Amino acid sequence: MSDSIQPVSFRNFATDFAGFSQELGTSFATYGFAVISDHGLDQARIDAAIAAAKAFFALPEETKKAYVVGTGGQRGYTPFGIETAKNHEHFDLKEFWHMGRDLAPGHRYEGIMPPNVWPSDVPAFHADVAWLFNALDAMGVKVLEAIASYLNLDRGFFAPTVQDGNSILRLLHYPPAPFDGPNIRAGAHEDINVITLLLGAEEAGLEVLKKDGSWLPISPPPGALVINIGDMLQRLTNHVLPSTTHRVVNPAPERRGFPRYSTPFFLHFNPDYLIKTLPTCAGPERPDRYPTPITADEFLRERLREIKLL
Repeated sequence: MSDSIQPVSFRNFATDFAGFSQELGTSFATYGFAVISDHGLDQARIDAAIAAAKAFFALPEETKKAYVVGTGGQRGYTPFGIETAKNHEHFDLKEFWHMGRDLAPGHRYEGIMPPNVWPSDVPAFHADVAWLFNALDAMGVKVLEAIASYLNLDRGFFAPTVQDGNSILRLLHYPPAPFDGPNIRAGAHEDINVITLLLGAEEAGLEVLKKDGSWLPISPPPGALVINIGDMLQRLTNHVLPSTTHRVVNPAPERRGFPRYSTPFFLHFNPDYLIKTLPTCAGPERPDRYPTPITADEFLRERLREIKLL
C-alpha cells in the first residue's frame, strides 16, 4: 500500500479491541491518517451507490443545476468550479452531491440541518446513497470507539457527541483533467469535521503531506477505508491527533482521459456540541492552544465561508 501507512484489519475490532485501538491511534497520531482493511461493508451495495452517483453526474448540466439548493452546499448539487480550498486562488476541478442526516419532524436541529433533496432522474439514487450514508455513519462511530480508547477515554465517549451530528456524505466527480494546472482536482487542505471515511477510488491522486514536507500517495487496497482526522478532533485533542494536509492531484498523462469518483463521509459532532480541549490532552508540557471553546456549528460556518461555500 505504501512504505509508511500500513492497513489495520477491522477484524481485530471484535477479537483484539485494545490492540486495534492502539494500532489505529498510533497511525492517526503519526500521520493524521489510517487505513482500515477488511471493513466488511457490502461491496455490491457500495458499487450500487457509486453507480447511482455516476448516473447523476452524467446528466445534462441544466438538469443537475435544478438540484442546487441555497444551503451553503450542504445538500444537493454543487456545480463544477465552485469550491476553492482555503487560502487557494484557483478553484478545485470537481462537482459533487451532498446528502446529510435525515431528521424527524420537529427535531431540535431542523433549523440548522436542512432536509435532503433527491434527483428523480436516477430512480435508485435515494435508496442506494442513503444506504451508503448510514453504513459509513455506523462505521464512523466504531472508529471513534477505538479513538476514545486510544485517548484513555470511556469507549463510548463520542457516541452521544455525534448521535445527531451534522455529517455529510459527499459524492465526488472529478472530470478528465488533460493539463497540469494551475487548477488541480482538490487543492491542499485539511478537513473541517471530526473524522473522514473514504472508500478507495478507482483512480489515483490522493496524497498526504508528510512531516518532512514530501507528499505520500495513498492508494488503499480493495476492501479498505482511508480515515483521517479532521480539524474539529484536532482542536478537541489539542493536536494529539493531527489534522493532516492532503490533496488530489491531476492524473498522470496516460490517465488524463479518465474521470475520478470518490465518496468521502465527513462525520461531524452534533451542532451544539462544545469543542473544548480535553483535559487529558493539555498540561504544562502541552499548553492548551484553544482556551476559548467553540460550538461545532460555529466552527463549521466559519470554515465554510473560508472555502467559498457560504
